[in-house]
Amino acid sequence: MATDVQREQILAEAIGEISHIATLPEITLKIIELVEDPSSTAQDLHNLISIDPALCSRVLKVVNSSFYGLPGQIASINRAIVMLGLNAVKNIAIAASLAKLFRGGQLTPYFAARDLWDHSIASAAATKMLADKLGYGLTDEAFLAGLIHDIGFMVEMQYDRNKMIDVLDRVRPDGDGNPTGDMLAAEEEIFGVTHQDFGFGLCERWKFPKTLASVTRFHHNPNEAPSEHRTLCQLVYVADRIAAEQNKGFRLDLANLEYDKGILEALGLSSEKLDQIRAEFPEVLEGVTDLIG
Repeated sequence: MATDVQREQILAEAIGEISHIATLPEITLKIIELVEDPSSTAQDLHNLISIDPALCSRVLKVVNSSFYGLPGQIASINRAIVMLGLNAVKNIAIAASLAKLFRGGQLTPYFAARDLWDHSIASAAATKMLADKLGYGLTDEAFLAGLIHDIGFMVEMQYDRNKMIDVLDRVRPDGDGNPTGDMLAAEEEIFGVTHQDFGFGLCERWKFPKTLASVTRFHHNPNEAPSEHRTLCQLVYVADRIAAEQNKGFRLDLANLEYDKGILEALGLSSEKLDQIRAEFPEVLEGVTDLIG
């Protein structure tokens, strides 16, 4: 087990060395900076987004989708920003940027970046659904949290592909797709840190909100997250399993698909409500996949 100092050194080296994954498009970074500035206005955001036609079309596609449930067709970016709010538009921009980063090739017969993206989309949809159904009012933040929770795997892949392959070989799936080993333990042994740590380091590099950084670091152990971020981490923990149950995308980091009863209780999520969400989830996922897949 690496010491805290060693872990920090590993993370600093990894984040410092990789370039492709550690760079969001310049406009996305500007959008994050602008939205995090409390003095920014909808007009400031409109002026920035207007210079990127692809991002304009993505925002309009999302605002007019069933995802937000808004009435009528909205053709103006300015109106879309007013209707959605600055934070939601920021998240759409990040989601569009991340989609490009996950278009890597096949690393092993049982891992491709696309598999991870499919799981990330499913986790995002499930996290948003949970936040909505349980009345947490975290809709936009919840979606993005689910989308980025496993971003640390992309850091591992960019930083040292051979080590990543070694990790994957330790946990290669059985005939039912279940991992045959403990991925977090394998990462600790081979990298000295886990994908949770790598994800946290990347979020800090990107200057993401601390809540999202906590999600990347604590989605496997949400009760260890800072108290102010714990609920979102718990939502992603549950969503991770709901997504994995669909057998779509990557799930080798989940040793099993059992739910911690204490986490369900903390969220106020009864077994009946969980079953209802799981039953409705495939239809919700189909709509989200069409939107950002």
